[in-house]
Amino acid sequence: MFAVVLVGGFGTRLRPLTNTVPKPMLPIGNVPMVVRLAARLAAGGVTDIVLALGFQPDAFRAAFPGDSLTHGDTTVHLHYAVKPEPRDTAGAIKFAADAVGIDGTFVVANGDIVTGLAIDDLIRAHREGGREATIHLTPVDDPSSFGVVELDDAQLVQRFVEKPAPGETSSNLINAGTYVMEASVLDRIAADVPVSVERVTFPDLVAAGDLVGYPTNDSWIDTGRPEFYLEANLAYAESERAIVESELAATSRISQVIADRATIGENAVVSRSVLLPGAVIEKNARVENSLVWGRVSSGASIIDAVIGQDGVVPPGDYRGLRLPDPTR
Repeated sequence: MFAVVLVGGFGTRLRPLTNTVPKPMLPIGNVPMVVRLAARLAAGGVTDIVLALGFQPDAFRAAFPGDSLTHGDTTVHLHYAVKPEPRDTAGAIKFAADAVGIDGTFVVANGDIVTGLAIDDLIRAHREGGREATIHLTPVDDPSSFGVVELDDAQLVQRFVEKPAPGETSSNLINAGTYVMEASVLDRIAADVPVSVERVTFPDLVAAGDLVGYPTNDSWIDTGRPEFYLEANLAYAESERAIVESELAATSRISQVIADRATIGENAVVSRSVLLPGAVIEKNARVENSLVWGRVSSGASIIDAVIGQDGVVPPGDYRGLRLPDPTR
């Protein structure tokens, strides 16, 4: 079975981390999130993955030596579909599917979603539903910031309600970013133009009575914003009790930090933070609730900061700092 993975976005909300690296290549627990996603797809029975690419495609090729992934006894083959221009979500799905000749049931996954969803369960639910497409749904405490999905008793999607006001809907289910589709869905998508799966294709399927919802309570995080990307890593650290491969001075203090080939100096304090490969926290520095890829100088204290690969934090106290320039 094929899966189309959408990884073509620019990751603007995660800048400056994504100034030089595509968002799905950022690590969760020291492994690029797209590699973790590929392993989860493989565990669910996917044999071929098509990466729908746009921004920095070579970075993805480097993540999969030999254009394949081995999961247990299974080898999953990687294919690359590089869009010549932005096509939006449905346009990217069609472009990637057409590039490899998909003609049967296939999976679609957003490359920046971290979830515990079992792909084989979603595929099974799709086949039992007998419709053109099935969408994974997840509940949220406050649906007012999301596009909410309403289902009938047969689990057919009835409508999408964008950022509902209180009392506008009784549903708290939102699009969780993983789908199973029949090849016939591709015929609904115009070729060579931008088309949104959320705003065009799904409503079209709803009108035809051909979109099934599959709600679960699996863990789920959209990593598109710094606070959520941080939370995804901290959740991994908690589940794995992981503090990994850092050069840690005996006198420094750390709490819930993921560190991969990072250096933490004497009397440094790091808490609820993620250090990306090669990050340097100098002696007497303090890092709290932050994402750091660059260098935090001795005597610097940062809270809620995002420090990119080339960022250097000078001595001083900072909150909400982003270095280097996130807009470049």
